[in-house]
Amino acid sequence: MDINMIQALFILIVALFAGFESVLDEFQLHQPIITCTLIGLITGDLATGLFIGGSLQLIALGWMNVGAAQAPDIAIAGVIAGILTLAKGAGTSEAIAIAIPLAIAGQVLTIFVRTLAVGLGHYADRQAESGNIRGVELANLAGLMLQGLRVAIPAGLVLAIPTHVVVNALAAIPAWITGGLAVGGGMVVAVGYAMVINMMASKLTWPFFFIGFGLSALTELNLVAMGIIGASLALIYIQLDPRLNSEFASAGGGGSVESALTDILEDY
Repeated sequence: MDINMIQALFILIVALFAGFESVLDEFQLHQPIITCTLIGLITGDLATGLFIGGSLQLIALGWMNVGAAQAPDIAIAGVIAGILTLAKGAGTSEAIAIAIPLAIAGQVLTIFVRTLAVGLGHYADRQAESGNIRGVELANLAGLMLQGLRVAIPAGLVLAIPTHVVVNALAAIPAWITGGLAVGGGMVVAVGYAMVINMMASKLTWPFFFIGFGLSALTELNLVAMGIIGASLALIYIQLDPRLNSEFASAGGGGSVESALTDILEDY
């Protein structure tokens, strides 16, 4: 499918802000569930965009930066996968499979950009020493722009490639490669869930995990229904927990439920 110049411009704006948000984390615009959905909205295929974004979001669920360790770049993976499927006519399975190596390549690219930003940090220090606040602001904006361009430039290059070239190139990839990437992507989903569960694991949360696992295995409930059941069980537990009730009552009914929950979690 072909897109017009206005659509391409809006896609580049989405890519630019995805790069911004990969370091800002203010509105989570770099998450695939958002970037792919926005690209789907721009190209007129919102359902496909939401499907691709949701699939990639499951894969990237456990990706995060820890200390100096840089996680794979979900921003560039989501943007490029959305462009390939929604603007270039690639299959959803192909785009999702290719998104994983793209995330690894983006990891190298973001490390390179962050290395360049070190020089901007030294420049900002010099400007601060001389009392030039405007210079400090420009250094911060320049670093932010570099992060945006590291996603927008690859997105622009993919958009510039003719559709038939992209389709033919994807068709030329052997099935064993795309199949292997798809299987690997599915395994990464399990790893992502395991990482999240490992962070949340406690005596308080394990029962809810097993209840949800049993319900999903024995019923055909969708994620919305499971979410409602989970939230309801959590609220019931909060209301019935004697420590929470005593903490709230001791404050004359005006205590902080959040502080009471914090005390309970610390016990675990």
